[in-house]
Amino acid sequence: MNVLIASDLDRTLIYSAAALKLDMPDAEAPRLLCVETYGHKPLSYMTETAARLLERLQEQCVFVPTTTRTREQYKRVHLPGGPARYAVCANGGHILCDGESDPDWQAQVRRELEGCAPLRQVCEHLRRAAGDGEWALKQRVADDLFAYLVVDRARLPLTWVKELAEWAGSCGWTVSLQGRKIYAVPGPLTKSAAVAEIARRTGAARTCAAGDSLLDADLLLGAGRGWMPGHGELVDSGWSAPHVEVLTERGVAAGERITREMLAATEPAAG
Repeated sequence: MNVLIASDLDRTLIYSAAALKLDMPDAEAPRLLCVETYGHKPLSYMTETAARLLERLQEQCVFVPTTTRTREQYKRVHLPGGPARYAVCANGGHILCDGESDPDWQAQVRRELEGCAPLRQVCEHLRRAAGDGEWALKQRVADDLFAYLVVDRARLPLTWVKELAEWAGSCGWTVSLQGRKIYAVPGPLTKSAAVAEIARRTGAARTCAAGDSLLDADLLLGAGRGWMPGHGELVDSGWSAPHVEVLTERGVAAGERITREMLAATEPAAG
């Protein structure tokens, strides 16, 4: 149990129907397990093989789901192997321990965010910058920590995200485009800081990580070893690091491969 493995969820470990990328003939498609429902409908999946591997993984290490999802959104996900002892939500804004947010960590995060532009200023800028554009479908605030837009990617102006990122950077915030969502997140709000705190608490000697978006870059950099699927924001941007393996698999097949690689990484410690 001296290995901690932190994994992003959406489009890394679990996949919506639109992100599965089942490009093989139907007869060769893997069996899928639904791990999340929303509005009484199935929403997210992993392969049954990945599910079995994840159950074994949780027996071998400290496994930490690490997500930009809010606490409410995270609790919709039911991963094989049962609830993880620790989880990171809101991009590092919350450390969950047995399902409850740690108040000391919340207080530390609030102190670190004091040097950034306030959330209300960023929300107002998002509203004004999106204007009456029909491509901007919804604007939301997540756990009073950061904001995001739900957009129609087909109609999103080509330079809009770049322009937003330049403005946000001057305010101490970062921007990430993931699927249909554009996130604006305070710079100090990172997955890596929360995972490092969990590693300290659990006494983990090694940390491994997996992720697909720019909001996962710090998580991957902070780990001793990492994996990223052959799709996503990191691959599209050309991001790389010497200790992070870029897999060839895409979609739900990448989730299975990542789970297999994570399990293999625990074997030296387990043996």
